[in-house]
Amino acid sequence: MKPPDIEKLRLSGRISATAREHGGGLIVPGAKLREIAEEVETMILDMGGKPAFPAQLSRNNIAAHYCSSPTDETVVEPGDIIKLDLGTQVDGYVTDNALTVDLKGGPKSALVAASKMALENAISVMGPGASITEIGNQIETTIKAFGFNPVYNLTGHGVARYCIHCAPSIPNYPDPRAGKLRVNQTIACEPFACDGRGQINTAGTAEVFGLKRKPKPKDNLPKDVEEAALLTEGLPFARRSLMRHLENPARVEHALKLLKKAKILIDYPPLVEQPGVRVSQFEHTIFIHADRAEVLTRTPE
Repeated sequence: MKPPDIEKLRLSGRISATAREHGGGLIVPGAKLREIAEEVETMILDMGGKPAFPAQLSRNNIAAHYCSSPTDETVVEPGDIIKLDLGTQVDGYVTDNALTVDLKGGPKSALVAASKMALENAISVMGPGASITEIGNQIETTIKAFGFNPVYNLTGHGVARYCIHCAPSIPNYPDPRAGKLRVNQTIACEPFACDGRGQINTAGTAEVFGLKRKPKPKDNLPKDVEEAALLTEGLPFARRSLMRHLENPARVEHALKLLKKAKILIDYPPLVEQPGVRVSQFEHTIFIHADRAEVLTRTPE
């Protein structure tokens, strides 16, 4: 496997970590989810990166993929547990990270500690040749020791240049069929813990999208729609992303309709546990060197 530009990957990681920690501090009762997402995305741009995907703030039983629409007025409620998931790309080099703020459990939240410690224990056994089965074992064992369940049908994943999800999958349990980590892989490890069964379904309206391929002349897309699609650089995007180029909400909806008609649009609806279940998540991106694992998204000193 060809090594990446490690300095660009490290810069991407520093930007992701800085934006993540800043965004975590914005999660307070009364704050609007959309405004938090927009602020961290602006911060990523100001620091010299680009969002690798739309920033997402998923509340309570929503584990992932809740992305605010351009008109979303949802606010943080006093008892919420909120996952902030964001990523950066620098010249296509992607890093992905997340944290959880539990406004009910506070700083000593056991549910937050479960996913955070599971991530650290998973990282502790990473390196070239490391067993992904053992990584999953560390995650499941840690979360269960806190009295919770991992989310079994969500996984960590590889990232690559201009690619947010690729092999290998990093399950939250010891999958005996899993392989081993290899030199020059970049891994996004993201343990999810919950006080439910740990089974996720899709529900609600998708606000996160992707393209199966670049638009082609045969798709007969209007020039502004094609330009907006190409600006995503093959990475996930949202209605908010399209609004930056198309400006008009009606034009955004028309663009999505045309992309769907061309059969190149993928949608990613929210991923949810059962109502009343609370879910936490932590995530880092890790690069596998020949002799060690480097966490790219640690908070800068």
